[in-house]
Amino acid sequence: MMKTLFLQPPSFEGFDGGAGSRYQARREIRSFWYPTWLAQPAAMVEGSRLIDAPPAELTMADVLPLAKEYELLVMHTSTPSFANDAKVAAAMKEANPNLKIGFVGAKVAVEPRESLEGAPAIDFVGRNEFDFTIKEIAEGRPWDTIDGMSYRNAAGVIVENREREILEDMDKLPFVTDVYKRDLHIEDYFIGYLKHPYISIYTGRGCKSRCTFCLWPQTVGGHRYRTRSVANVVEEIRQAKIKFPQVREFFFDDDTFTDDLPRAEAIAKELGKMGIMWSCNAKANVPYKTLKVLKENGLRLLLVGYESGNQQILHNIKKGMLIDVAKKFTKDCHALGIAIHGTFILGLPGETKETIQETIKFATEINPHTIQVSLAAPYPGTFLYKQAVENGWLDVRHAELIDDRGVQIAPLHYPHLSHEEIFASVETFYKKFYFRTGKIASIVGEMVRSPEMMVRRLREGVEFFHFLRDRELTPTS
Repeated sequence: MMKTLFLQPPSFEGFDGGAGSRYQARREIRSFWYPTWLAQPAAMVEGSRLIDAPPAELTMADVLPLAKEYELLVMHTSTPSFANDAKVAAAMKEANPNLKIGFVGAKVAVEPRESLEGAPAIDFVGRNEFDFTIKEIAEGRPWDTIDGMSYRNAAGVIVENREREILEDMDKLPFVTDVYKRDLHIEDYFIGYLKHPYISIYTGRGCKSRCTFCLWPQTVGGHRYRTRSVANVVEEIRQAKIKFPQVREFFFDDDTFTDDLPRAEAIAKELGKMGIMWSCNAKANVPYKTLKVLKENGLRLLLVGYESGNQQILHNIKKGMLIDVAKKFTKDCHALGIAIHGTFILGLPGETKETIQETIKFATEINPHTIQVSLAAPYPGTFLYKQAVENGWLDVRHAELIDDRGVQIAPLHYPHLSHEEIFASVETFYKKFYFRTGKIASIVGEMVRSPEMMVRRLREGVEFFHFLRDRELTPTS
């Protein structure tokens, strides 16, 4: 095995480049997801090390000396962070010219040649599902025999090998929590709506939904939900509970954990026997019967992508969700005591000033516990990107998704709705949702009942107002 370093590189302050969620950016409240996409291949390469610089607050001065200690460097990149990541790679290569450097992530999966051309310091990229590709590279196999990689050969010519077959037996993947224990400080990972400390893992890949904006299914995961066996998932949680006795919540970061209802129920029943508190991503169509089983077996919270309160916009983005169904689902969750973190997107195709207000009204009526409001982000490789370019909603010469501080901007615009109007609507949404008498009373009551929650919410409040202040300094496009 080559001596291998897996690196989530230093970036903008508070930048969550390894986000398991939809977008890579600074958050309203300082948040970090686990670098699971790097931890998975790291678990397959004996003697490797994983460094996640942003949550550990490591700078280039901290990681640069490591270049001379390794033979192979694998970095996770994204469209918003690519330019910064390329600079990091160049600095690492300058420190050790013999270091082989590869990038992985959705960005290089859909633009392998462009990525190699745009970052001369990198030697290869791992496309699509790259776990076994990286393992074979670390084993020292000849590059021309390794499926799923594009690389620069000795003559500087870019070579693109054939695609790697998609992984069907997900139980072949080792547990990422072993790498978390070995290399990460789990207290560094914080999500506002999850208990702290938490741990997140994937129990499967892919999503059968066809949402036009969603990055992972269209670039890496695919549209079939390929899952680990119930026994395999339960065993990892059992071991993780022993390794991390301080963990208060486990989160299943599958695109849609509830795509397979019988499996979700089966896993829940096993977790219930262990007394595990857990949460997951879900679509707003889970029937009451299943919700009840999940709740009775440790489910605390569902992360739900509502996206919009306008039915036509949901049709436009192929969400496959009906407003009335989403309302009933949310009512059922409230009745069962299941918390919801609802996510919404402004600026999707069909958006108008009126539909923005409709979505805000919808959010206040269904009243999830917390919300996240994002700007529509046309990532390369998604149908939304292709659609935006073809319709002139996106200027490809100025298609940045974040500003120079990592704050999300509004790249899309329409003849009837400007960048500025879409960007400003995020702040309006947050204020109208949270600055309501009932919502304020609920938050205050939560704080009064728990001194820990008091400290947490006060800190988050300060961060939120800093977020709003930073947005005032952010260009809208």
